[in-house]
Amino acid sequence: MVAPLSPIVQNNNSDYRDVGDGRQKVTGHMGRVAILLCTFNGERFLAQQLESIERQTYSHWVVVVSDDGSTDSTLELLREYAERWGDDKLSVRQGPGCGYAANFLAVTCDESIESDFYAWADQDDIWQENKLESALQRLQDVPLQIPSLYCGRTELIDEHGANIGLSPLFERPVGFANALVQSVGGGNTMVFNNAARQLFLRAGTGLDIVSHDWWAYLLVSGAGGRVSYDVCPTILYRQHDANLIGSTSGVRAQLKRVRMLFNGRFCGWNQRNITALESIRFQLNEESRMRLDLFQRARSSHGLARIIWLRRSGVYRQSLWGNLGLVLATMFNGI
Repeated sequence: MVAPLSPIVQNNNSDYRDVGDGRQKVTGHMGRVAILLCTFNGERFLAQQLESIERQTYSHWVVVVSDDGSTDSTLELLREYAERWGDDKLSVRQGPGCGYAANFLAVTCDESIESDFYAWADQDDIWQENKLESALQRLQDVPLQIPSLYCGRTELIDEHGANIGLSPLFERPVGFANALVQSVGGGNTMVFNNAARQLFLRAGTGLDIVSHDWWAYLLVSGAGGRVSYDVCPTILYRQHDANLIGSTSGVRAQLKRVRMLFNGRFCGWNQRNITALESIRFQLNEESRMRLDLFQRARSSHGLARIIWLRRSGVYRQSLWGNLGLVLATMFNGI
């Protein structure tokens, strides 16, 4: 169990100290961060992720691991780090065993974990040293009562750690109109404040969602919260055969997304998201409820009316090709 915190710190009184190799560490306090790390048979890369967390320039963090039934040496490795860091710095609990999205939702909604901010972490990535610091610098400017979510681009690496590119750069505004048809930030980049965490608690864990990161984008933006998209990558996102969710960059990935618009998969995802949103409709602000209703009308209409209602809903994807695909999918019952 993670001990409760003192009242949330709003002011930034951080300063820095040298830690060698030209690095500086934040010694002030912007609030504590609970890093929610979900694992499943992650022995191959987990140590590199933990080491990158330890090197963070912002050091007021704890790691809470939710393990989904690992049968390799993951738990042994976590015990070693708990002994090295201390139980007050790293704790491990058992996940629900229902997949990665359910695991992240379960640990996020565990009320025994109390913190000022929360960060999701995957077991096979590497965080750049300023990852938490960059996120908190954006989140701290938002009033405490307003749900706030930070996400961003990633630097892609292969299984050996070699750079292989960047995730797509999204330049259009982020918000609920975009979230209804697209997820822009990976969960491995996301950091959110306690007001956003309260939205997760009220929504609960018994939801059939597509992914926890898309749900976070929908939930925070739909409630009128603030979403901050960072164009500067702060994590190294590892691409390998065991990845559950891979990169969305490259021609092959774009063609795959276009196919999903027409094979019914995208339509199915939308329906799952809409069902989840309807279950927490009271948390959405008036504009988001109106936009959701218009989008549903577009989905249930026929012929040209589908395009008209889609346009009225105002939903959009981040790229020109993505929006063209959205219109075509709408014409052929693909939304």
